[in-house]
Order: sequence, then structure tokens, then C-alpha cells
Amino acid sequence: MRQSLTRLGPAAVALPGIAAALMLGGCGSGKDTATVKPSGPSTSAPGSSAPGQAGKTRLTITVRDSQTSQPKTRTLTCDPVGGDLPKAKEACAALATAAATGKDPFAPTPKNVMCTQIYGGPETATVTGTWNGKKVDATFSRKNGCEIKRWGTLALLFGSHPPVR
Repeated sequence: MRQSLTRLGPAAVALPGIAAALMLGGCGSGKDTATVKPSGPSTSAPGSSAPGQAGKTRLTITVRDSQTSQPKTRTLTCDPVGGDLPKAKEACAALATAAATGKDPFAPTPKNVMCTQIYGGPETATVTGTWNGKKVDATFSRKNGCEIKRWGTLALLFGSHPPVR
């Protein structure tokens, strides 16, 4: 085996390493490890709302189409549905689905995750307020595959944007 590796040269070692990196280099494991912190002290089980705050969602969403564009700010409340966000009812339903599955749609991409280097556009968004009774302060972009996935999860909050090129 040693002789055959020597005869093939560096490609014998490099190609399997490249193949492994490509297989592992997707948009993460699909498991978000970060969570939104409760807005106050809580003895609730993980993933549940702080006592007396269940279902409270009040968000301010600011979207920029580019670094130099004027920001567009919208608001969203759920239970009851309100604010000036277009498709507010659908956005609240998407957030309720996320809460029911225990996934945090506002969690950042974990630092140890490899992301595909696909540029989705210059758009950025910030979301602040409370979701399901928990404090939210999240930033979104479309700078790589992981961030495009996060953006897509909450696309109803951000409005219409061009698809990935």
C-alpha cells in the first residue's frame, strides 16, 4: 500500500480529504444549539415560555436591501395578530409552528458549523422584541448557505427578496 501511495503522489491523500470536506461542508447539522434567553427568571422547562408570558410575541423587524438603502421597519404582534407586517397571520403561524417543534428560528448559526460559500444577496435584517415570551435580538443576512437557510425560515418576516443567484 505504501508503494502505491508513493506512486500516486499527493493526490492519493488530498482527494479523500477533499471528498470528506465536501460531504461535511453543508449548512450544518440542522440542530441549532443557541437559544433565545427568557426575558426574566423562570423555573419553566427548557423550550417553554417564562411564567405569565406564554404566547406573547411583539417583534420589530428592520430590513435593508443593501448597506446604502433606507431601512424598512415593520412590527408584528401575535395573540392577537397585529402590527403592520404584510401577511402577519401567516408569519404568526410560522412562528407558532417553530415554537411547537422546539426549534428557535432566531438562533444564530453555531460557530463550529461549516457553511457553503454561496452569496444570496446584500440584504440584512434585525429582529428585536419578544417571541413566545422570550427576548429576541437577532441579525440575519444572506452571505452564505447557513445564513440563507436562516433567512428562508423567517422569510415571511422579511418580505419579498430575490432568490439566490
